[in-house]
Amino acid sequence: MKKELLMASALTASFGLAKVAEAASYSMSGSIFSGVTGDDLDSSTDSTYGAVQEGALSFSVSETTDGGVKISSGFTVVNEGAASAAEDGITLTFTDGSTLDILDAGNAYGGALAGVPSASGEQGVADTSANNAPTDLDWADTSDAVGIDWGSAADFAGIEGLTFGVSASFGDDGDGAGTATSETAYSMGATYKTTAGDTSVTVGGGFVTANTSSATASNDMADSMAVSIAATTGNLTVGAGYSNGSGLAASAAAGVAMEVDSASYVEAGAKYTSGDIVFTVSMSDGSAKDNVLGASSDLTEDSTESLSGSIDYTIASGVKATLGYTTVTNGDDGTDAPSNSGSSWYVGASLSF
Repeated sequence: MKKELLMASALTASFGLAKVAEAASYSMSGSIFSGVTGDDLDSSTDSTYGAVQEGALSFSVSETTDGGVKISSGFTVVNEGAASAAEDGITLTFTDGSTLDILDAGNAYGGALAGVPSASGEQGVADTSANNAPTDLDWADTSDAVGIDWGSAADFAGIEGLTFGVSASFGDDGDGAGTATSETAYSMGATYKTTAGDTSVTVGGGFVTANTSSATASNDMADSMAVSIAATTGNLTVGAGYSNGSGLAASAAAGVAMEVDSASYVEAGAKYTSGDIVFTVSMSDGSAKDNVLGASSDLTEDSTESLSGSIDYTIASGVKATLGYTTVTNGDDGTDAPSNSGSSWYVGASLSF
């Protein structure tokens, strides 16, 4: 009996050790935002104030095969203060530096865009769901979860500073009369980095096209191109971007999808770093014409404009104080929306790891 117990203990121990040896490496990251916001809407003479307490926590898991291929994934358990169970897809990183995302891969053009400086802070003015004007460069980024995204290594095709990517996704969702989701989607994107004297320049752009199974819709789910540029000289970074196209708003007013035509978006920003302080200013301007599924677009436009600024101060490693301010003007079908326009400020701090 004693030998049997000893053997059982040895087997249990060996299984445990084997499990530890075979476990993939992992890391975790997260952040906590705490502060105060104030909103002054055009529709009211009274300002409102509120506390901001948000957290984020995510895990990354990876391991490298004997052949040198890195396999990685991850998941998020908390996102901006809300419980989450969002799992990432699988990413393969090959020995030549190229990558292949499998499942939840997204679209290649979004990751190819050059980063345009944007003011930080948790301030903002809520918009109405009926406003379908774009609010970012990759507003048309839509795809089914069953997809792949391949990204090249540096210096693609022997061109120094060039990277290239292509993606595709496939679905069969069976949309109803009032809904629209992405079916087959394709995207391409490229990024080029170079130097001109003391200035580092990054140019990125691409396109996405996606169809839908909705028999009611006139437009495809997405048909858009985007391009952006950023240049850094010393402590100063400036950038600008533009996108346009057409598509469908998957869920607009009353939860019914909408046709979106003549969509355009432009943004610009500048960032200056002085020691532990970062000053940032940015602006954006988006517009689009929309209507119910199957109908021609309205003559009037939805619109959104914003002007923002922020000051970030690094107090210690992973600890940052932020002062942010934003003014927003929103309009729906050519009519101003004073209840969704005005100014907002934020004072707070963040801790990240």
